[in-house]
Amino acid sequence: MGLMTRASYLLRQGARVAWFMGHYAATERFRTAQDETDPRIDRITTKLPPRAAILKRITQLFARDLAQAEAGLYPVPRDQDGTALEIFQRSRRFFADMPQAATRRAERRGTEVYDPKLAEKYPAYFLQNFHYQTGGYLTAESAELYDIQVEVLFSGTANAMRRQCLVPMAEHLRAHDQRGLKLLDVACGTGRFLRFVKEAFPRLDVTGTDLSEAYLEEAAAHLKPYAAKFEPAAAELLPFADASFDIVTSIYLFHEVPPSVRRAIAAEFARVLKPGGLLVLMDSLQPGDDADFDGLLERFPIGFHEPYYPSYLREDLCALLAGAGLRVVSEEPVFLSKRVVAVKR
Repeated sequence: MGLMTRASYLLRQGARVAWFMGHYAATERFRTAQDETDPRIDRITTKLPPRAAILKRITQLFARDLAQAEAGLYPVPRDQDGTALEIFQRSRRFFADMPQAATRRAERRGTEVYDPKLAEKYPAYFLQNFHYQTGGYLTAESAELYDIQVEVLFSGTANAMRRQCLVPMAEHLRAHDQRGLKLLDVACGTGRFLRFVKEAFPRLDVTGTDLSEAYLEEAAAHLKPYAAKFEPAAAELLPFADASFDIVTSIYLFHEVPPSVRRAIAAEFARVLKPGGLLVLMDSLQPGDDADFDGLLERFPIGFHEPYYPSYLREDLCALLAGAGLRVVSEEPVFLSKRVVAVKR
């Protein structure tokens, strides 16, 4: 990789971090006002990470991202945030929606999207205003705003964290012909990770599932011109035959479902994977993964409606996957996330 390519990458990522950190800073008054009146905050004794620790981890993440690209494990990242006009329009909608989300947070209205008719179609755990966002995960407007909301939350690092899931895939695919393999991305959301998959492994047959049809439509638009299939489905009841996929991936799903559903999902991962197949899972850090961030983990479900996050923090992921017949081969912190790699016995 040439010096100019390296410099271009660093400038782009630096600009993204500054852009999304600026959005976070601009919305701080909403969070501060609510934290001052929330008694749950007073009960937390663990300290927040110092700013220097956060900046250090961000620097390490981007150095790692660049090194993986230089090693040929995936292409130099482009992020695909859209045109300048699209970026500014999305920013405007983000700020327009922020007061509504702040009001829900202040009033702790986390199930505004619940409706008995929707409950006939979707599981109850899904009918939440996760992060207090408008529309939950059910509307096209929510799908359009989701990625800027996540990048603001993660200071522009969400894509770089996701890309680390490509690394074990690249190592697994070295001994195989991509054209004969199939990948399933469970709870694919708006398709940001699937786009990285197709950029890195264009001949791989990929399918994305999600409960939200609106998010699947956004994913299909984001993946153009790449070929990909999409299927609306609950992760705990996948509409695929046994042993039908070589690789299963899932990013930021487990912390948004109840413990019993996590076990059902793990069983489905194992069921649809072929023997020797690869599972790559990414989700939030858990206590002890990086001691500097334990206080942040404790505060997260208070500020961002995540009813199943506390149980996730206590979950033994190795034991959970082992119970489904999946052998964990590695667990590794990746800034604010954790990547877990397992194989089907």
